[in-house]
Amino acid sequence: MSYDIYFLNRRDGQSWDEVLEAMEGAAEDSEPIPTHLLEAWDQIVPQARTLLGEVEITEYEQESRDLSHSRTGIDLSVFGDEVSITVPYWHAGDDAGVVLGQVSALAAIVEEETGLTAYDPQTERPLTETPPEGPIELMSRITEDLRSRYGG
Repeated sequence: MSYDIYFLNRRDGQSWDEVLEAMEGAAEDSEPIPTHLLEAWDQIVPQARTLLGEVEITEYEQESRDLSHSRTGIDLSVFGDEVSITVPYWHAGDDAGVVLGQVSALAAIVEEETGLTAYDPQTERPLTETPPEGPIELMSRITEDLRSRYGG
């Protein structure tokens, strides 16, 4: 289970639900990463390293790119033309606030370099329109619930 951020291209008049449906339909097709996203990736990686410190990069030919930060679990992925950030429900309280702040900062970098909009499906709105207290509370609540059920 993870807190997810999707990067979407919403046309005028298109609802977020319509964009998400189109994304899910396209997910079935494995396409190479478009050139503009590969170029953006090359700009994102050094900025992500400045933000997060040591990260692991995995590249699979022209189909996927992945940036992982082991201490926080933050993962930035590009698969075909899909871009997303995930972070596992490991964090609660102040720690959740710090990690979600890093997610927001990384999302801003991705938005700047790709021209896509960071969308938070948990709150059903763009990340920039989401007050930080909501995601922090949600992550903390789910993390604590998982810990009470499964330990850790």
